[in-house]
Amino acid sequence: MVSGRQPALPAESNGMVSSSIPQRVGVGLKLEHYPAIAGSLPDIGWFEIHAENFMVAGGPRLRLLEHIRHHYPLSLHGIGLSLGGVERPDPAHLAALRRLIDRFSPGLVSEHLAWSSVGDTYFADLLPLPLNAGSLALVARNIEIAQDHLKCRILIENPSNYLAFTDAELPEQEFLAGLVQRTGCGLLLDVNNLYISHRNIGLDINVYLAGLPQDAIGEIHLAGHVVESHGSGDLLIDTHSTAVTAPVRAVFEHVIQRFGPRPTLIEWDNDLPEWDVLLAEARIAGQVLDRIPADA
Repeated sequence: MVSGRQPALPAESNGMVSSSIPQRVGVGLKLEHYPAIAGSLPDIGWFEIHAENFMVAGGPRLRLLEHIRHHYPLSLHGIGLSLGGVERPDPAHLAALRRLIDRFSPGLVSEHLAWSSVGDTYFADLLPLPLNAGSLALVARNIEIAQDHLKCRILIENPSNYLAFTDAELPEQEFLAGLVQRTGCGLLLDVNNLYISHRNIGLDINVYLAGLPQDAIGEIHLAGHVVESHGSGDLLIDTHSTAVTAPVRAVFEHVIQRFGPRPTLIEWDNDLPEWDVLLAEARIAGQVLDRIPADA
């Protein structure tokens, strides 16, 4: 259940609840929802933030986050390290992320299998990379640099695919498994992205899941998408602007049956609904976790 008040959790020496992320449903923290959350302390397993939104020296958003972290475990989800880029991760970005980690003691830290910057040019998107031996070595290098600096394991999120690279050498699941083997990183399995890739480029979901190292999956994301109709057919776009669709929920249940419960996040970043709508989404996902035993 995700209604009522947050159950008491063990406190750390700094007065915060334990940093450990439970195998329950969490939601993405949006400042627009803070008054409703602070006023009721709902029975949500944890909250996740986009780290870059809180890389500031001080001010009200950090004070609000401190209040949330006092009552709930927290996960940091990065969108700007550009781990798939040809350049090494930006030292200033790593330093800012490390300060955030030291201050809020998150239970999980994650990033994307993507690139988003070249030199001083930053793109407002997560861009794909060809999955080949060269890219594998490059991304593994960048993950090792980041993990060494941050002093923690990073979970790497699978992308949503819209086109297939003609020079791809490795299936995506094999590429991700290679990163785990080389760096000791974990995986963030975005079920919405998995379904989008299935529909857009024909990725076989069962083959994909069979190729992932089960023990490396530390978190699951659920989100909504939209469908664009074109002359060549429909294209699914990962927008995080709608409720989770029925097909994505079905894939999620299949994933949990296969791998067992994992910390699961409801992502809703655009066209934000009222807090009660987001809470209802969390309840639905929580019912799936409750139905399937941990040793499934």
